[in-house]
Amino acid sequence: MNLRLVETKIPGCYELRARQLGDERGTFVKTYHRNWFESLGLRTDWAEQYYSVSQPGVVRGLHFQLPPHDHAKLVYCVAGRVLDVALDLRKGSPTYGEHIILDLSAEQGNMLYLPPGIAHGFSTYAEPATMVYNVTSVYHPESDTGIRWDSAGIEWPQKTPNLSERDRGFPKLSTFDSPFSFDVVGKA
Repeated sequence: MNLRLVETKIPGCYELRARQLGDERGTFVKTYHRNWFESLGLRTDWAEQYYSVSQPGVVRGLHFQLPPHDHAKLVYCVAGRVLDVALDLRKGSPTYGEHIILDLSAEQGNMLYLPPGIAHGFSTYAEPATMVYNVTSVYHPESDTGIRWDSAGIEWPQKTPNLSERDRGFPKLSTFDSPFSFDVVGKA
């Protein structure tokens, strides 16, 4: 396989490390192989793909969509480097309210797979970064929401990041009544 799965402390949330092929022309990285994802019980029914470009000092998140428009997500950085965060919002999960932090970069070619019920966010470092997102549901504005970036005990690189007004207005984790439930398999 061209991808290696690394478990994180959040059940169903995985770091995927892609094999990078390179020569004098540059690098080639395969980010997705349906049969490999299916063999691991990971979702393969991507409904949308998009990317964001963020300047240095930006924090985006912590984003998710509410049921019935919730989704699994595969994210990776194709330019630059980010501090990537996943926050477990699934009631009954052994890691409910806990987060993981990964360093995602174009140089490493690593990715993060998030099952439904996990909020996602990231912070850029000293250079701009381009993030790609694959999601299993179409964007639904009324279901799109988040958790306030500074309410979950995450140590962000910036104390006063560049944030959108929307991200500033999200509820704190302590006041959020989660509609998500933990699936024992964790790969819903």
